[in-house]
Amino acid sequence: MKKVLIISLTSLLLFGCANDTETYMETPLPEQQADLRDFDNDGVINARDKCPGTPRGAEVSNDGCEEYYEVTQQQTLKILFQNNSTEVNPVFGSQIEGMAEFLKEYPETSVELKGFASTPGSNTYNIELSRNRAIVVQDKIISFGVDPNRIAIVGFGEEESTSDDPTTEALDRRVEATVVGFKGDFIKQWTIFTKLPK
Repeated sequence: MKKVLIISLTSLLLFGCANDTETYMETPLPEQQADLRDFDNDGVINARDKCPGTPRGAEVSNDGCEEYYEVTQQQTLKILFQNNSTEVNPVFGSQIEGMAEFLKEYPETSVELKGFASTPGSNTYNIELSRNRAIVVQDKIISFGVDPNRIAIVGFGEEESTSDDPTTEALDRRVEATVVGFKGDFIKQWTIFTKLPK
């Protein structure tokens, strides 16, 4: 038994190292037809991902694109003036500041300030007066850091005046504006930590 073992070991030493003289061949890599990696970790492989920069935690479609919902907000402004005056009463300061903050929050929006006047005075004078009122409000909005190019002004004069009674005239002396802002955010992916609505 010992002789057989010694002969086997000797044979292995003599003939088992014959492959050492041959060149080493590396294991060939498979030819992969598609990129199966997922760089943005959204669960969709790169080969199918049409939106490779998906935000982390977003709910995605089969193409790897996040789904958005849109939020719409509206901001209004209505400032009243004394007869034949362009001076803004401090009571309207919060409205002006609110409009400025809204414009900063929605940088894609712009606003048109519409100035109006009551019927006393000539039409030409009232158009200029209403325009000057809009300019004063514009300057106050700009003072909060809003780009002047985002604000347009129009003077309508007494164009929308409907009556000569004191109450209506007081409401006619105004600057008004309405702005609608749109903001989108992606729908969050459901996880075990997601809270159900109550």
